[in-house]
Amino acid sequence: MRSLMIFGALATVAACGGGGVSGTVGEACIDADRRNASPALCSCVQQVASRTLSGRDQSRAAAFFAEPQMAQDTRQSDRRGDEAFWDRYKVFSEAAKRQCRSVS
Repeated sequence: MRSLMIFGALATVAACGGGGVSGTVGEACIDADRRNASPALCSCVQQVASRTLSGRDQSRAAAFFAEPQMAQDTRQSDRRGDEAFWDRYKVFSEAAKRQCRSVS
């Protein structure tokens, strides 16, 4: 379920931007080589990440692209720091879905 949310967020976020992709999250998005991951989508996702996540949170979120199980483990964790991160990640994910919906 968590990986579906991640992939959905990526697909939605890709709708935001265009051109070259930079940033930790944007590069992880491209490197993950998902079917719907385009430079435009990954750029949009990065733009949202830059507005909603700290640099440290972006690095952590970027790791989810390569290791979706990390997202699941974080979501299910009872550790206070993981719960706080997950709350911030959900804000990012929802914003990415809204703002990048039209990017393909």
